Amino acid sequence: MLVSKKLIIITAAAGLLSCAGMFVLAWLTNPAPAVAAPDAGQTTAVAGRNDLKLTLPQIDVSSAGASVDSKMKRTMIEKQLKSLIYEVREKIEEYNLKLKNLELREQRLLTAHDTAKKDIEEFTNLRIELASTVAALKDARSKLEASRVEIALSEKANLMSTAATFDKMDSTSAGNILTDIGKPESSNSDDAVKILHYMTERTKAKVLASIAETSPETSAYFCRKLKQVIEKE
Repeated sequence: MLVSKKLIIITAAAGLLSCAGMFVLAWLTNPAPAVAAPDAGQTTAVAGRNDLKLTLPQIDVSSAGASVDSKMKRTMIEKQLKSLIYEVREKIEEYNLKLKNLELREQRLLTAHDTAKKDIEEFTNLRIELASTVAALKDARSKLEASRVEIALSEKANLMSTAATFDKMDSTSAGNILTDIGKPESSNSDDAVKILHYMTERTKAKVLASIAETSPETSAYFCRKLKQVIEKE
């Protein structure tokens, strides 16, 4: 695009200079006005009078006038050429300035385009990261909800009564029963955790310690699940 702009400027300048050259050529080749030939009668009379007078030196007036006129024409042409050349230079400078402004504007547009493109890429990456984060949070929330031990209001009374019974048992017997009830593969594994939840703190600690002596993994599992117990109202 810049090459075509420069080509337009060079073509315009060449056209102006060509017009100036044609104008000069036409001026210089313009024929000088013809001098009217004297009448035959007048020539004879003048010749007769000249015979009676002394011969005077003749001056070629037409030649001198033509020389002066040619110099004036050249002077005028030189002035017009100088003026035309000055105007052409001004036009070229004006076109160059416009061209520079266009190049600067184009560069700014390219910079703005690159910046916008970079911002769009960053926004797209952030959106992908945000979507991944949201998906991870949803997954974590689903796992948390699945791992919760929810106690319904309707079963609360029965669980409290059962826990009171386990409080009266020795820690070893209570631990063995709760271990059998609360096996991870059992469908009633949460029942053992619910019973432990309503037992007194002292008895609960003794039972967990007793379970840890024979099955540390089961005791640790009960401790984790106790933190996830939720009572519904």
